[in-house]
Amino acid sequence: MTGPQGQPVTFRPALNPLGVLRVLEPAGALPQAATRLDATLPAYLDEIILDVQTLNIDAASFVQLESVQAAGGPDVGRHIAAIVAARGKMQNPLTGSGGMLLGRVAAKGPQYTGPLAGAQPGDRVATLVSLTLTPLQLHEIVEIVPHAHQVHVRATAILPSSAPAALVPDDLPPPLVLAVLDVCGAPAQVARMVVNLPQGGHLLCIGAGKAGTLALAAARETRPDLRLWAIDRHLQPLQEVHAAGLCDGYAALDASDALAVRDAALGWTSGQLCDAVVQMASLPNTEMAAILACRSRGVCLYFSMATSFAQVALGAEGVGADVDLLIGNGYLQGHAQMALDLVRRQTATRALLAKRLGL
Repeated sequence: MTGPQGQPVTFRPALNPLGVLRVLEPAGALPQAATRLDATLPAYLDEIILDVQTLNIDAASFVQLESVQAAGGPDVGRHIAAIVAARGKMQNPLTGSGGMLLGRVAAKGPQYTGPLAGAQPGDRVATLVSLTLTPLQLHEIVEIVPHAHQVHVRATAILPSSAPAALVPDDLPPPLVLAVLDVCGAPAQVARMVVNLPQGGHLLCIGAGKAGTLALAAARETRPDLRLWAIDRHLQPLQEVHAAGLCDGYAALDASDALAVRDAALGWTSGQLCDAVVQMASLPNTEMAAILACRSRGVCLYFSMATSFAQVALGAEGVGADVDLLIGNGYLQGHAQMALDLVRRQTATRALLAKRLGL
């Protein structure tokens, strides 16, 4: 059997539940919280080895890396390479976030029992778990695709049996699949959340990128009676989601101006504020915008990795806001299939995402 780069495959004679044996620092940490992972081969008996083709860097992290480059620091590619070399995984030290990857099965340990147990060498797969806990060796950066937040690479990744992953379907372009799966927890969680909103209620989405677009699409399909509103600092993505029928109105605002966002919500709701607010913006200091736009006993869902949850909790307390605060979970049962089927059904949403990816 051969693995990455055509090398013979051997396996370490041990099991590695939850990937804990890959943690180098600090002792006792799980892989996501670790500062450094062992990303070297051979794999353990219950791991799977992937030849990586594309890293889908999460929006908050990619925007931060671009800001460093714009300020005269290392370019995005060199910065990513340095992070992976130092940490054994792709985890932005400032945002704490990573992304996910697209690759092909190289080899499976004989005791691997994870979601790719039925996959064969060469099958194309996408991870549904963060790069922040995925052991990764980066051999070469081939191309940076800024508008998609994607990096084409030659790399090797290792997954334990516990890590969610999925086969990539043949009926959708791989870059689109990767972009959708990167944020597939967002539409799944929004679809679950809006079921309990009042008839004819109001939902505001802050951020009209891919997560915001899919969140609005899920809300529109699940609860067509709701009034949907969108805010983004850029006008074009707002115009695009509106043209696709995914929102009833929008405002181009900087969400760090919480009072401006509140005023927009007051106008849309005749002074009642929104029943739910989903925060998908990839920039910091936007926590209070969601809280101030939400009515008493409403719900705020924070899905952005730029969120400071200390600011959320203390900020809500500071303004006396009695709202339910939800942390976006990147994993919900069946979330990947749900998001892909949503894109299959909604041709306008699919066309919008494909356009943004240059497909």
